[in-house]
Amino acid sequence: MAHFERIRDVISGPMSPEIIQQRSAAGWQMVSIEWRRELPDSETPSDGAYGEDIPYGLRISDDGLRLEVHPTENHALMLMMELLGQDFSYSSIVSDLNEKGFRTRTGQPWSRVAVFNMMPRLIEVGPRIFHSKEWLSDNWKSEPTPLAGNTDTKKNRPR
Repeated sequence: MAHFERIRDVISGPMSPEIIQQRSAAGWQMVSIEWRRELPDSETPSDGAYGEDIPYGLRISDDGLRLEVHPTENHALMLMMELLGQDFSYSSIVSDLNEKGFRTRTGQPWSRVAVFNMMPRLIEVGPRIFHSKEWLSDNWKSEPTPLAGNTDTKKNRPR
């Protein structure tokens, strides 16, 4: 399997073709360009321009400067990962999550579609979960589960 290194150049002035030539000569490939502009006072931001959903399993820290692990949602992710790894059906996973009091971020009971829609997030967090002390110790399986569901939704909303 090929391993890749990534770097990010922050451009503070006009873009110079020399930067691209130097990086290309060193074996780098350009994979993305991000654009930004200052909005004039007459323009209002478009929907979603500033607000992105906070990934499931994370929340905004108390200081508001970073994201941190949301214990209840992380526990739900670990349970989904465990049950999927044991080849349980979506219906069985949904039943287990709901019986243990887990709820979606909107406070709804889990459904097969909601669990299926978590697959990209599970793929994203899988390496972190599998290497966590919690996962390796199996202690998370005996931790108390939420009885009233996830009620801490305020910290999961973009500001």
